Amino acid sequence: MPAYITLINFTEQGIKEAKNTVSRARAVEKAIEAMGGRKIGVWWTLGQYDLVFISESPDDESLTRLLLQVGMQGNVRTTTMRAFSEDEMEHIVAGLT
Repeated sequence: MPAYITLINFTEQGIKEAKNTVSRARAVEKAIEAMGGRKIGVWWTLGQYDLVFISESPDDESLTRLLLQVGMQGNVRTTTMRAFSEDEMEHIVAGLT
């Protein structure tokens, strides 16, 4: 199943409700599971991003839909990257000449 790394920043609205950040992350985990994916981990971080969320999703479209729904709530902004496992990357580079 494809893996994704999502970098998250609180919006002004989101930081005002920071006390609810753990419950919001748990709600996202349940939504990912409902669409057939899974949360690998979530970390609250110091520095440029407020959270890092790593997950698996059945496909790009499903995760994009979920992240749009999360963004529409107004608490966070996200940047998401598709991540490739070692096995996936081995298959990708096997086709190089």
